[in-house]
Amino acid sequence: MPAPAAPFHASLAGFDGAAESLWLEARDGVRLRTALFRPARADAAHGPAGTVLLFPGRTEYVEKYGRVAQALCDEGRHVVAIDWRGQGLSDRLLDDRLIGHVDRFTDYQHDVAALRDAVRTLGLPEPLHMLAHSMGGCIGLRSAMDGLDLVSCVFSGPMWGIRISAMMRPAAWALAWCSRRFGLSHRLAPGTGAASYVAGAAFDENTLTTDREMWDFMRAQIDAVPDFGLAGPSIHWLHEALRECRALARRPSPDMPCLTWIGGNERIVDTPRIHDRMARWPGGHLEIVPGAGHEVLMEDQPTRARILAACLAHFADAERG
Repeated sequence: MPAPAAPFHASLAGFDGAAESLWLEARDGVRLRTALFRPARADAAHGPAGTVLLFPGRTEYVEKYGRVAQALCDEGRHVVAIDWRGQGLSDRLLDDRLIGHVDRFTDYQHDVAALRDAVRTLGLPEPLHMLAHSMGGCIGLRSAMDGLDLVSCVFSGPMWGIRISAMMRPAAWALAWCSRRFGLSHRLAPGTGAASYVAGAAFDENTLTTDREMWDFMRAQIDAVPDFGLAGPSIHWLHEALRECRALARRPSPDMPCLTWIGGNERIVDTPRIHDRMARWPGGHLEIVPGAGHEVLMEDQPTRARILAACLAHFADAERG
């Protein structure tokens, strides 16, 4: 049975081509939204066929990556993106829908499995590559380690650790542990916002991008569809995320080509963890984008074009072996 159609806000996505959105169901019953972006042409003159699995970060949704999908589709790639459980238009997991939450971090792997099944059911071309941002980079790293059938992977600002001061890190662990014992783990994590960051932050002080036009692009999406909005995470999400980052740090890197990007002014994820991981990733390469914030794929157009051109070359090199 074909997957039912889901809402997709084409006018907000910045994608000038064929796109569709579908509802998927994870094996534990959570309803997920995915979007498929198709190239206008997929032939030798416009790049090799293949599909990019696009894993967004926390708080994100498929429309936000319309411009990224456009650049990949223009070179013959299919792109499939997902709203993770608890965000975007996928099922929210708490009565307070603005709080980001997950029961176990490994539950996100159910979402990955549903997305992979959809790629197969839709008959999308292989090989498969992954482009993963922030929290999506944490989810994607586990997927790659656990055998997701990828040819290569690209990460931007991957959440392989959360930026917490050395002094505060023990307190974060203690708070997360205590909150579970006292039934408070569903509450908003201290120090995080109770509203969507993009909707409430001032551009001049934001940690995501230095490009005003892209900031306005993201802000317009949230203003037009408030249901996209997500506030800070629950205390339980924080505990699960810390546990997952620690678990992944103990495992060896997957045996596949990897290209990772971080902004020179990264202030959200733990950059030493990224440097450490890439230093011990055979065939891995780390690129720093000077002056950029957390979302290097939401920087100015020349920066995005340079990064995505390098990603496409990376995919093609991986296919050639």
